[in-house]
Amino acid sequence: MAYDSGNIFAKILRGEIPCHRIYETDEVLAFMDVMPQANGHALVIPKAASRNLLDADPATLPALVAAVQTVANAAMEAFDADGVTVMQFNEAPAGQSVFHLHFHVIPRVEGAPMKAHSGAMEDGAVLAANAEKYRAALAG
Repeated sequence: MAYDSGNIFAKILRGEIPCHRIYETDEVLAFMDVMPQANGHALVIPKAASRNLLDADPATLPALVAAVQTVANAAMEAFDADGVTVMQFNEAPAGQSVFHLHFHVIPRVEGAPMKAHSGAMEDGAVLAANAEKYRAALAG
């Protein structure tokens, strides 16, 4: 299927929709998920137009995966996590709902279940505070 440049992540990359940025390079952007499944849930996306992993230019993947690792390590520190769940979905039957390649980075605490992806948006102040925690961990 073709890439739709009208998807929400493409709009975020163009600056048409705001986000709580936590990490950025020339090739990738990481920001807070507005419908988090756990405290500190972040998304990492390539700046290159890619519907998902199946159609991504292989040249975009090294920087993307390196950014996922960077954000996952920051999640461990910033949220005093016991582990990190990293998820990536390809096409609707597999659970993909935004058709721009992205990885979910979700800090996990022993014994705390992930919340359902309910569609309820997190308070902006919480997202801003969590983004600051990430930025502090990345700076340190």
